[in-house]
Amino acid sequence: MKEYTAEFIRNVALVSHSSAGKTMLTEAFLHFTGATTRMGKIEDGTTASDYDDEEHRRGISLYTTVIPIEYKDVKINLLDTPGYTDFVGEVISALRVADAAVVLLDSVSGREVGTEIAWNYCNEFKLPRFLVVNKMNRENANFQKALATMEEYSDIRLIPVQLPWGEKADFQGVIDLLSLKAYKGDGKTVVDIPAEYKDAAESAHTALVEAAAEGEDELLEKYLETGELTQEEVIRGFRKAIINGSFVPVLVSAGTAMIGLAPLLDAIINFLPSPKDVPPAKAAGKSGEETLEAVDSGPLAAYVWKTTADPFVGKQTFFRVYSGMISADSRVWNPKHNNEERIGSAFISRGKETINVKLIHAGDIGQVAKLGETVTGDTLCDRAHVLSLPIPTYPNALFRVAVNPKTQADSTKISSTLTRLCEEDMTLSWMMEPATSQTILQGMGDQHIEVAVRRAEAKFQVSLLTDIPRVPFRETITKKGQAMYRHKKQTGGSGQFGEVHLRVEPAPNGEFELVNDIFGGAISASYLPAIEKGIRSTMKEGILAGYPVHSIRVSVFDGKEHPVDSKPIAFEIAGREAFKLAFAEAGPVLEEPIMMVKIIVPEANMGDVLGDLNTRRARVMGMETEKGHSIVNATVPLAEMQRYTTQLRSITGGRGIFEMTFNSYETVPAHIAQEVIAARQKEIQDKKDE
Repeated sequence: MKEYTAEFIRNVALVSHSSAGKTMLTEAFLHFTGATTRMGKIEDGTTASDYDDEEHRRGISLYTTVIPIEYKDVKINLLDTPGYTDFVGEVISALRVADAAVVLLDSVSGREVGTEIAWNYCNEFKLPRFLVVNKMNRENANFQKALATMEEYSDIRLIPVQLPWGEKADFQGVIDLLSLKAYKGDGKTVVDIPAEYKDAAESAHTALVEAAAEGEDELLEKYLETGELTQEEVIRGFRKAIINGSFVPVLVSAGTAMIGLAPLLDAIINFLPSPKDVPPAKAAGKSGEETLEAVDSGPLAAYVWKTTADPFVGKQTFFRVYSGMISADSRVWNPKHNNEERIGSAFISRGKETINVKLIHAGDIGQVAKLGETVTGDTLCDRAHVLSLPIPTYPNALFRVAVNPKTQADSTKISSTLTRLCEEDMTLSWMMEPATSQTILQGMGDQHIEVAVRRAEAKFQVSLLTDIPRVPFRETITKKGQAMYRHKKQTGGSGQFGEVHLRVEPAPNGEFELVNDIFGGAISASYLPAIEKGIRSTMKEGILAGYPVHSIRVSVFDGKEHPVDSKPIAFEIAGREAFKLAFAEAGPVLEEPIMMVKIIVPEANMGDVLGDLNTRRARVMGMETEKGHSIVNATVPLAEMQRYTTQLRSITGGRGIFEMTFNSYETVPAHIAQEVIAARQKEIQDKKDE
């Protein structure tokens, strides 16, 4: 593959709902341009995009793949993204480094939830885009009906630049409204528009010219005066309007049948921006924000948008060069980790195939292997000119599982494996939950977590078991309590003796406080640390149901010691047991985490969502409506939200989303607390029986 400079590059993300045809359209482009000798098939696992074993097993895309297409001396870097909601992080990473997007719409299904999510992220990144009505050869394909589903959703005007030449089994090509010609099959054969389509084409052509005139003031003036524009002027005005985001062109295709490919590739080259045509990137430098033009002579700034672990060739790092160049056998600086990385060979990737290159120019997307500390979201730059490119915002991971190693050998590698998985995927995170002593892995949904666990086994040889996480309850008291305990042990020779009298009462702000209220030296002050150690160990282990105890003030006010038998261990045991007895007298309660939840759903699902929240002990704080969506703010116990991601998708057909943050701890209702305590006691008993 030859080298391309910024003006001859197009970085285009293919986004859509799952199964709208992104991977097969990419496959058709590769075959059409001669990069492959035959088209691969998803069911055979032979496509260039979906090359991972897990993708073959599931029959869907799980990761974003870079597929460069060379056409008419231009390189189009297609970023084939997953369409399933759980893998939205891959879509965000792709859109971060793309200059434009092609949104695919299934000609039968029309707008689906994945289409809406992709469209909204394109809006967020302010990306110019095409809408391509794909699979026009399917039974029940309907161009106008599919387009109408997007017109009612989009705030941006949709302007057809192509019409389908037939539909369903009769779909044989596209009618281009710019040239007013018909392109048969893959688009290499150009003919006059068939008579039955001429009126519709003329009418749509007029709307297109009017839209193009709006792209430039001079063109608008000319059009208003003369009522016509040359084809070159239409293309110029149309391109400007697309890049400005004034409207979105609508095209048609059938990837699997290789229909409409040449006109679509021509449109990408003619209308979508090169890295030189988009606003310059902004980066944080030592002296403030810097503007980066896509030129080879600029300071080096490359954004790492994806990293993967490969058991055969090591870690693979994918980046987009925003300024400067990256060359093979060079050194770059990673300011985040404050270390220098050595670049050996540089590659252009085409699926799993890698093509060696000497230089990766500004505006291009490349790949290197075996960088030491660089992870997704890092910037690579010159050590003498430190720059840092912004990282996009990723949605919070809300689906949680507790992970446990399958074997003792796995337990030694679990932390490093989870860290590496999370470095690769910005929507994965993990943590240790101290209240439950569990390792928690968080992701976007059950499939996302399942893929991560299988990846840990396939790539890092670490087997993990998953379970629903225990809720991090806490224990505390509601009133004062008092108790004493005497520890006496005689086994011949020196024995053990310690007696402790103490009071407990609630303390504010979650603090623990131990006060020495002993007068007259009933217990030596030297034994107080041992008493505190016993109390703290009990608080950590819990008393009611094995959860940490908090917000307690302890006053040690009396006791007894023996001149020979008293030892620190005796007072540690006496303090521990006295604390347990006093705790039981002080109105002990369980507390549970309460989450602040913001739920956004289509208005039609509002009633079902509220009904479901009522079964979850939720307190609705407020409701509002915005652009056909209802927003519910509520506080809900975490115990009721463990699998809410899956249930909300079920209620809303995948269109509902929610955010969840910790709000406070509140007392668990008595009947639920009894169930939690009983379950915990059974668990302890089962362990003893083992």
